Amino acid sequence: MTPLAGVTIDTAALRHNLQVIRRLAPKSRVMAVIKANAYGHGLVGAARALSTTDALGVARIDEGLALRAAGVETPIVLLDGVLDLEQLNAAAAAHFHLVVHNPEQVDMLGAAPPDVRLEVWLKLDSGMNRLGFKGEAFHAAHAALSRAAAVKSPVHLMTHLASADMPELPTTAEQLLEFAAATRGLPGERSVASSAALIGFPNAQADWVRPGLLLYGASPFRGSTGADHGLRPVMTLSSRIIAVKDLVAGDQVGYGGDWTATRPTRLAIAAIGYGDGYPRSAASGTPVLVNGEHAALAGRVSMDMMAIDVTDVQRLPKVGDPVVLWGEGLPVEEVAIWADTIPYTLLCGISQRVTTNWV
Repeated sequence: MTPLAGVTIDTAALRHNLQVIRRLAPKSRVMAVIKANAYGHGLVGAARALSTTDALGVARIDEGLALRAAGVETPIVLLDGVLDLEQLNAAAAAHFHLVVHNPEQVDMLGAAPPDVRLEVWLKLDSGMNRLGFKGEAFHAAHAALSRAAAVKSPVHLMTHLASADMPELPTTAEQLLEFAAATRGLPGERSVASSAALIGFPNAQADWVRPGLLLYGASPFRGSTGADHGLRPVMTLSSRIIAVKDLVAGDQVGYGGDWTATRPTRLAIAAIGYGDGYPRSAASGTPVLVNGEHAALAGRVSMDMMAIDVTDVQRLPKVGDPVVLWGEGLPVEEVAIWADTIPYTLLCGISQRVTTNWV
C-alpha cells in the first residue's frame, strides 16, 4: 500500500556527513549525538548506520538501553547522566559512560556498589547555566570522583557552549577561556564542541567533538544550509496530492480564510499537516516541491492537509503526484525560516503516523 505522508532516511548521506565531520576535525574522535530518536530520524537505524563512529551520545538511559537491546555495541555516553541508584546499576551493566553534572550524582558514585565501574565525564558549567559545576564546586567534584572506586581513572572533562551558532557574540570565547582555566593541569580527555562550534570555533574541537545537527545534513547557522558545508540531507519529508481545485480571484482558502487568490489559481491539496509534524506556524508562501518544481503553501496548515498554490508549476499536478516538504531539493533550514523556528524542531517533530523508509 502506498503511504501518504512519509520520510525517507538516506543512510549513505548519514555516513557521508560523518566523514565530512571527520575531515573538519581530523584530530578529534567523534561522539555522534543521536538523542531524541536521532533528531527524528530513528534511534536504532541511525546507530547502525553510524557504526564506525567512536561513540554515541544519548540524553537518557532508556535511549541507551534501547540501543543495547537492538544489539548496538558502540560505546554510549549518557549526556544527562543517571537519576538514581537503579539507573546507575543499569548503566554499569550496559557499560555506558556517564556525564556527571550535579552533587547528587557525585555522591551516588562515591557510594556505588563494589561491582560498579564506569567511565565518567565531569561537566563544567562554563556559562550556559544549565547543567554542570562552577568554580570550586567543579574542583571538589573532580577530587571526589577521582577518589571513587566506581569511577575509572582518569575523569574526562566537558562543557557545553551556549552561543556557538552566533559567532559574533563574545560568549563562546569567554566560555572557552573558562574551560581552559578550570581544567588546566587535570588529566583526562576533553570535549567541548557540538555542531556549531565544530565549524565556527576549530579551537574548541579538543579530544572529542559531539556533532548532532551536522550529522543529519543541516546547518546550525541561520542563513546557511548543510550544503554550504558539504553535507547532504538525510531526511526527506514527502506526501502526495489528494485533490486538485481551480479557484477564481477572490476565493479564500483554509481555516480563517487566511489566503485569498489574487488571480485564477490552481490549488493542490497534499495529505500532510501538523498531525504529521509539519509546522502549523509555516506561513503562506513557504516553499514546497511538487513534481520537483517549486510551489508555495497557501493558507493555514491543517491537521491532516495543506493547500499549495501550483498555478505556476509547469507539469500539471494531478492526484497522486509527489510533494516534498523538506529534504532532497528543499533545505529544512529554508522551511524553518518561513515557520519562524529552527531545523532541530522540524526534524524532531515528525509524528508516529508518518511512515519511515530507510534507503
